[in-house]
Amino acid sequence: MRRTLILMLCLSLALVGCKAKELADKASISKDLKERGTTDLMKEVANDSYDPPQDGRLSEVQVQMYLKVREHEKKIAQVAKTELEKHAEEAKKKGDKSIGGFMEGMKALGSAADFLTADIRAAKDLGYNTQEYLWVKQQIMAASTAEMAEQFSKSMAANFDKAYAEAKKAHDEATDESTKKLYADVLAGYDKSKQEMASSQTEDPAIAYNKQLLSKYENALNAFTHELSKYENKPGEAQKSVEAVQKTNDQAKQQ
Repeated sequence: MRRTLILMLCLSLALVGCKAKELADKASISKDLKERGTTDLMKEVANDSYDPPQDGRLSEVQVQMYLKVREHEKKIAQVAKTELEKHAEEAKKKGDKSIGGFMEGMKALGSAADFLTADIRAAKDLGYNTQEYLWVKQQIMAASTAEMAEQFSKSMAANFDKAYAEAKKAHDEATDESTKKLYADVLAGYDKSKQEMASSQTEDPAIAYNKQLLSKYENALNAFTHELSKYENKPGEAQKSVEAVQKTNDQAKQQ
């Protein structure tokens, strides 16, 4: 019994410690947003420069950098979003045409800018070259959206194959020439479309490489999901939406 109480006490202290750290982090971020606005941040970013590799391929270190920045970005974006909502609500209470309402509205615009540049601020906070980070993020987003497009294409291909098989069956079972010709034309159209789909699915070698590299660290769709999650009203909405699309695609491929 005593051991259980000690464990519960330790757990409680750990939770309190985590909560205190979270509040301290948010207070620190809020202070930084007030003292170093978006204009100041952009001046710092202007001093960075980066020449990306010609082959467009990411390195292990760059993927790790992106993931670290993304974690810090979440905290900054949450604070900026909370302050944006607070200023917007205050502006509404004071009235859009009042001086107080106007001032709160300007603060809301500032918080919106902080929210949209949260990733750049995170990269700068962590000591990274912001221009390199922006290039890395661009490559990762290209790989992530390519993964989503590939899954959608596979789903479409599965539906296409099913429709083709049904048309082929109807053609083989047709007893008159006019019906056979009708289905033969449909099959010819399917064959042409299939060739066009195959020719359009050639993937950029850099995107293919980066997608494979990214998959060593996480699901390649996570970057796409993260960008969506920044605008969700409830935590987890973006993740549920992406999972729903994946489920639909998986079902289509299994039919």
